[in-house]
Amino acid sequence: RYVVLTAKHHEGFTNWGSPVSWNWNSLDTGPHRDLVGELGEALRESNIRYGLYHSLLEWFHPLYLADKESGFKTQDFVLKKTMPELYDLVSKYKPDLIWSDGDWEAPESYWNSTSFLAWLYNDSPVKDTVVVNDRWCNNCSCRHGGFYNCADKYKPGTLPTHKWEMCSSIDKLSWGYRSNMNVAELMDEESIIEELVQTVSLGGNYLLNVGPTKEGVIVPIFQERLLALGRWLDTNGEAIYESKPWRVQMENTTDTVWYTSKGPVVYAIFLLWPRDNVLKLSSPTPSPATQVTLLGFAGTLKWQQSPGEGLLVTLPYMLPSPLPPQSGWAVKLEGVK
Repeated sequence: RYVVLTAKHHEGFTNWGSPVSWNWNSLDTGPHRDLVGELGEALRESNIRYGLYHSLLEWFHPLYLADKESGFKTQDFVLKKTMPELYDLVSKYKPDLIWSDGDWEAPESYWNSTSFLAWLYNDSPVKDTVVVNDRWCNNCSCRHGGFYNCADKYKPGTLPTHKWEMCSSIDKLSWGYRSNMNVAELMDEESIIEELVQTVSLGGNYLLNVGPTKEGVIVPIFQERLLALGRWLDTNGEAIYESKPWRVQMENTTDTVWYTSKGPVVYAIFLLWPRDNVLKLSSPTPSPATQVTLLGFAGTLKWQQSPGEGLLVTLPYMLPSPLPPQSGWAVKLEGVK
């Protein structure tokens, strides 16, 4: 339940009136609007947390290029451009999350990241609430940070010991908008849901990117994908939001079943509907008090103990349809171990 806006990407254009980005910002040129401020107000009215993406480096800035030429022995760009911007963003907009990027070319000693983070966590207006990622210098990734990104589209495979986030993009070839994209190059609803479920089962957050057009429009195909994911979460969000990883993350079978938990309740999210309408779950241990329900379906489901271990759940009968059903359903298990 958070949104991250690109406040400044690697080309250096700022989506707010940055005092150190004269004539290369959204107030002086383009829309003549404070996009960072306007989106922040709208999100807070909706009770959604607000994150700001900020690139440390700028591909074309003469001060950055001169610092790079010196082997990062000089720090003119950091002192006159990128750090003043970060302090300005935090003081002005009080974000809940800072998503740093553009870190990989230079060490911490160049970026002054530690002194900024010390201020952020000790003296800034958001010191008690702010969260940051792990992209603050060329060897920070996956080692330091409030949560780890590790790499774009990172999939750990097993449960990490540190909070993490998987950042993905609906357009498989770009994070920005491409007017020449075609449908085959976009993630479909099923693959988005599958990626979300895998990520959350492994204790991660899922950050899904869309690139708006230069007019700031989110094109219909992206809207359609986001709204489809929203509809799925309307039904199955109980198994996702505020959940924690369970003792088992996925069934070690050919069926794709992923687990999440909330206190004593366990959720089994299955991505393929079984042909015989019977869901085989080998990991949970049932008890006489076990109750099984399907999110979005009224009433309890019949279940029986498996001959081996686990349980067999009889799913509601689905009418045959020429179209494959939506992807991903969640069974709620109460009274299992």
